[in-house]
Amino acid sequence: MNQKRQVWNPFLPMDTYIPDGEPHVFGDRVYLFGSHDKEAGETFCMLDYEVWSAPITDLTDWSCKGTSFSASQDPLSKETNRKYIYAPDCVKGNDGRYYLYYCLSGEHGNGGYFGPIGVAVCDIPDGKYKFYGHVHFPDGTPCKKFVPFDPAVINDDGVIRLYYGTWYPFEELPGIFRPIMQRIEADMFNKNVKEIQKNGVMGAVTCVLCDDMLTIKEEPKPILPTETKGTPFESRIHIFPKSGHNLAGHGFFEGSSIRKINGKYYFIYSSVNNHELCYAVSDFPDRDFQYGGVIISNGDVGYQGRKERDRLNHTATTHGSIEKINGEWYIFYHRQTHGTDYSRQACAEKIQILSNGRIPQVEITSCGLNDGDLCGRGQYPATICCNLTNGKMPHGGNKSFKNIPMITSKNGERYVTHLTKNTLVAYKYFDLLETTSIAIKMRGKGVLSVYTQDKLCGTILVDSERWQVFSTNVTGKTHADITFQIHKGMLEILSFELI
Repeated sequence: MNQKRQVWNPFLPMDTYIPDGEPHVFGDRVYLFGSHDKEAGETFCMLDYEVWSAPITDLTDWSCKGTSFSASQDPLSKETNRKYIYAPDCVKGNDGRYYLYYCLSGEHGNGGYFGPIGVAVCDIPDGKYKFYGHVHFPDGTPCKKFVPFDPAVINDDGVIRLYYGTWYPFEELPGIFRPIMQRIEADMFNKNVKEIQKNGVMGAVTCVLCDDMLTIKEEPKPILPTETKGTPFESRIHIFPKSGHNLAGHGFFEGSSIRKINGKYYFIYSSVNNHELCYAVSDFPDRDFQYGGVIISNGDVGYQGRKERDRLNHTATTHGSIEKINGEWYIFYHRQTHGTDYSRQACAEKIQILSNGRIPQVEITSCGLNDGDLCGRGQYPATICCNLTNGKMPHGGNKSFKNIPMITSKNGERYVTHLTKNTLVAYKYFDLLETTSIAIKMRGKGVLSVYTQDKLCGTILVDSERWQVFSTNVTGKTHADITFQIHKGMLEILSFELI
């Protein structure tokens, strides 16, 4: 069996961290616009934007032309001490140029909600963008209405529609706490309390821009609040306006994204649960959105009924969207590494949009964009594991978890570490019909078993301070998982080879 050219999750180089991915097909290539985390970073989005792309006919061939835009190009970056740029989106304007929408932020998100939304422009999707301006009202006043965060944009048959927003529970707390929380909210979002008390600022909103891509033509209006006034926050029951559709704990949090499919508008977003991408559908771009469901969770929560407590990874933020590439639909999302939310990597899975418009939740895998199972012969980095759990993985990202199983890096090597008793490291999926053995490069002291489809293949005793190869027999079938289970000790895994 010859190993063909393949792609796996994460699909970009292992030293590249592009979260918050917005995939767009322009011409014969798919382009990924996203934030840019630093390996082992100390806060979100520490690096300049890069645009990665691949031919729509070969998703194994991703490349990048280098830095596309820097926060320092925006005059507000220096003026407001916001040196990072978050979660962009890109659209082709009516003039044929490409417009990149983004927001600035400081350390750990400070100032990230203040706005306004910045815009950069380029003649090609992955070229060197130039600062163009800030989204503003016709009188030139910068648009800071609601919370200008996580912009998404679409050219809707010549109409430029901008979406943005976020949600926190300040406005929905019981009355006795509300005044205190509204003051905290005003400080967090750079608002005045009267504005919050009058209309509220939370939820997803949309507006229409003029052809100059900067000037607001139609005022921002809410489309997707998470909580309805008067609904107890503790109940976590979320209701869309007008539709009356119960979101049952999957309300909007952040990460707006918009697609138009078969004449309907699909609003993709990160929910209040933080680890999942959900979608809502409407016949209209600015109202009556109906909740559709969860598309993906980076801990497989909800997939086949999995509970939060049984998450299969360290979960934290996710942000992404869907795109049709060469006739197939995919969801792009990100995963956590290094025990934090500051080094996130781009992943993707194939999805289905059913004849009734529904998108069933999909499982996270190692094969991702690959055309089918990964080959049962050849070498693989250990860091392509799609499940990494000790049975009690945490949720949360604005802090570091030092002693959980994690993907990490040191001295140019990337590996899986803190593999202690009861840890599972899973890889999905392979064609193992002709595979006879597996050679695993590991170090540490402990006992590890290898399983395929819950069948024990072999158990290995490891005792080495340096990377050393340990082998056992493997037999399997097509679409088989490979799972390592640690029984005792503490191990690290660098790579494995299927033979």
